[in-house]
Amino acid sequence: MGSLFRSEAMCLAQLFLQSGTAYECLSALGEKGLAQFRDLNQNVSAFQRKFVGEVKRCEELERILAYLVQEIKKADIPLPDGDTSPPAPPFKQVLEMQEQLQKLEVELREVTKNKEKLRKNLLELIEYTHMLRVTKTFVKRNIEFEPSYEEFPSLEKDSLLDYNCMQRLGAKLGFVSGLIHQTKVEAFEKMLWRVCKGYTIVTHAELDECLEDPETGDVTKWYVFLISFWGDQIGQKVKKICDCYHCHVYPYPSTVEERKEVHEGLNTRIQDLYTVLHKTEDYLRQVLSKAAESVCTRVVQVQKMKAIYHTLNMCSFDVTNKCLIAEVWCPEADLHNLRQALLEGSVLP
Repeated sequence: MGSLFRSEAMCLAQLFLQSGTAYECLSALGEKGLAQFRDLNQNVSAFQRKFVGEVKRCEELERILAYLVQEIKKADIPLPDGDTSPPAPPFKQVLEMQEQLQKLEVELREVTKNKEKLRKNLLELIEYTHMLRVTKTFVKRNIEFEPSYEEFPSLEKDSLLDYNCMQRLGAKLGFVSGLIHQTKVEAFEKMLWRVCKGYTIVTHAELDECLEDPETGDVTKWYVFLISFWGDQIGQKVKKICDCYHCHVYPYPSTVEERKEVHEGLNTRIQDLYTVLHKTEDYLRQVLSKAAESVCTRVVQVQKMKAIYHTLNMCSFDVTNKCLIAEVWCPEADLHNLRQALLEGSVLP
């Protein structure tokens, strides 16, 4: 019974591998799992070994494949298992595989960038339409003034501003409109009051629905605001304060006709963007579905290829650099299979 627990009789063998077929030989040995290699370059750092460039290439391919897997999972595309243990790719196909993966990555990043840009533009246009809808209730037309002005209902009642006096001095009434995050409204109003010395009037209202932030993608609650100010200097201060509070500022039409025209144009652009965005998403899904068919197989192949080059870095070179010398531990009973694997790897297709 004791013999059942005895280890296999092992031997230390020395392998001489031709430089041109060393990759295929180690690939064949790795598939059979017959040998354990000794590191003959223990005093050489990882960055000074012969195949450090090939290892970096494998790491770059791993990065590309990780990006592909991430995008495929993000799109909720199932990943087929494929071949659970495919062999390492032949040496002649490594560069071709690298070129294909790099080309696919560039295409995916470009399409994804375009999709995000379209989506951001769409969200901004939707915000603009909500801003126009809400600010329409803030102002009313006053036929006594020039067509370029609109009057707030509370403007004449404000004791801090003499509307007629400012108009006689030639100060121009301007407007800044946009959206601000719910948590910043109070601080925003206080800052405008302190900096602009009361030469502004802020009107705001809460949106009924939450909107997605074009910058971060978070769905939050927004307030629509409309600021009236006197003079260009005050207007510059108002715009700087809006930038500090990360407000989404949009042009404010000065007349009802302009507002109606802008609103119609926005609706048309939104419909066009929806169409283009759907087509872009369909194309992106097609590309990812095609990549998903082979990505799992590619991941295993690159891992095996990287293991081969790590093993080649454990070999030493003869003085002529025409062959590699390796030392391996191998079961004595498998020496024949070891020779057979080396013979299979040395036969080039």
